[in-house]
Amino acid sequence: MAAATIFGTACCLRRAAQLFAISHSHTLRSNAALSFQRNLCSNLLSVSTSSASGVSQTVQALKGDVDLLLKGVGDRSITKEVKHILEMARRASLKREILHTDFLTPPVLKESMQVLEKLADVKAIAQGGYPQAERCRISVGHPEELTSDPDIISALSITGNFQFEPCSHGDFLGSILGTGIVRDKLGDIILQGEQGAQLIVVPELVEFLMSTLVKVRNVPVSCTKIPLISLDYEPPRTKSFKTIEASLRVDALASAGFKVSRSKLVEMISNGDVRINWIPVTTKGTTLKSGDIVSVSGKGRLKIGEINSTKKGKFAVELIRYL
Repeated sequence: MAAATIFGTACCLRRAAQLFAISHSHTLRSNAALSFQRNLCSNLLSVSTSSASGVSQTVQALKGDVDLLLKGVGDRSITKEVKHILEMARRASLKREILHTDFLTPPVLKESMQVLEKLADVKAIAQGGYPQAERCRISVGHPEELTSDPDIISALSITGNFQFEPCSHGDFLGSILGTGIVRDKLGDIILQGEQGAQLIVVPELVEFLMSTLVKVRNVPVSCTKIPLISLDYEPPRTKSFKTIEASLRVDALASAGFKVSRSKLVEMISNGDVRINWIPVTTKGTTLKSGDIVSVSGKGRLKIGEINSTKKGKFAVELIRYL
């Protein structure tokens, strides 16, 4: 009886031990699985956070690079244009395609080429139709793709009888813009005296101009497409003279250079018709310096030459008028 009781007790204890072991094993496996899941989620979260941080840092680095590249560009309007060209260049390089700007003003052209030269994975080519061109287009792309000069420049010859009614650069430009074309689609205008002028333009507008440009001022004209090699460039004719002014303000010097009243010039400044170095000027008190180019709509272009102070505290300024 005692033996049976002892045996039964032993069996119960053994069974209880087995049940405890099984239960404990399940608990251990559950805890291990839970621990693994927690560690996995933690690691994934860590990786995700690290990746997001990396992307953020990359974006910040790119922005920092752009800001650093644009640091030397002074004028805000030029900076905006150069930044756009820089973004276009990087997009072209990444997608292995070739993109082109419109015609750029000399300041934007200069700053853009200086910035683009600093990018190892971008090649830039500037074209204006002839070596001395002021207004040029820039083509950008990966060096392996941009291997030759793209065909993005065309030339037109504008002919008419200008013997008795000579026309200026402004006359030709005004007539061309009068057809509805924006300035960015036009390159340089090369005057040819009594024969007319030659025009650099984007290829897609050649036929349009050939059919719509029929008069420059009061002179009937015809337009024909010519090869770039036929462009006949000569340095522009200029006329130099001196003026004595109390200040170097743009309204003072430009009124003297273009032979218009100060009040009229101030009005033109307010209307956005006056530019300094191809950038619109909005204040009449802007100060000029040697080398500055002043252009007035319908009047032409003026360059500020040598500046000297007089004994009476005024300024003797050389003005170079483009004819």
